[in-house]
Amino acid sequence: MKTTFDFRKMKQQQEKISMVTAYDAPGAKLAEEAGIDTILVGDSLGMVVLGYESTVYVTLEEMIHHSKAVRRGAKETFIIADMPFLTYHASMTETFQTAKRLMQDGGAHAVKMEGGGDVIDKGKALVAAGVPYVAHLGLTPQSVGVLGGYRVQGKSADEAEQLLAEAIRAEEAGACLLVLECVPEGVAERITKTLATPVIGIGAGRHTDGQVLVYHDLIGYTQGHVPKFVKRYKNISSDITEAIQMFHNDVKSGAFPEENHVFQAKQAGLQKMYGGN
Repeated sequence: MKTTFDFRKMKQQQEKISMVTAYDAPGAKLAEEAGIDTILVGDSLGMVVLGYESTVYVTLEEMIHHSKAVRRGAKETFIIADMPFLTYHASMTETFQTAKRLMQDGGAHAVKMEGGGDVIDKGKALVAAGVPYVAHLGLTPQSVGVLGGYRVQGKSADEAEQLLAEAIRAEEAGACLLVLECVPEGVAERITKTLATPVIGIGAGRHTDGQVLVYHDLIGYTQGHVPKFVKRYKNISSDITEAIQMFHNDVKSGAFPEENHVFQAKQAGLQKMYGGN
């Protein structure tokens, strides 16, 4: 299993870091078998698999439930778990308790918190307590109501400088990784080159130290709008629909189950059951 030390070494050696989300044991197992470097149990699970309208509805209990499943499926992969909305803002005590539960109950190796400002201060306290902290700057989905929707961050010079300043603060706080979401490529490149901390991009261009995509997006297991930054490597939704339609039709026509799908009793047992001699 790769560690935070390995990720920093990969940056130094200019080896890209691959990250993918996972929300259940089968998906995590497939990601591990594919050789992915690290798995993020993102609160995106709320929208991707639970049907919520945004990530703000995801609870700590749901994050723990899915983190445990991912850990069972990917025992040899570094797992990061999102700290959900309003579980690390009220107090440092709350922050520690959330991190504790995600690691001890959920099996995560690190926790991720969205935002700068005092969130970074909380990240520093977590690091001091021995908790690996992953920072998340740029577009922070938990704050879309404040940000005015899902829009690119850091487009103006002032916004770009603020992002850089926050990224430096996150590094100084001891963040082991920085996720940078939906920022202009040039801004992400500057931040990446400035930091010793590995930067993982999602919609942040080609020059970050690694890339992360949502599992369901990259395999084509979602419907509706696909973000610009997503590359779909497969489109399994159509395959799934076709398979279920075939099953439905076979059931209706009696074509399923076939002879090789059924079990047979011993002839003597059948005779007794039906009253034969």
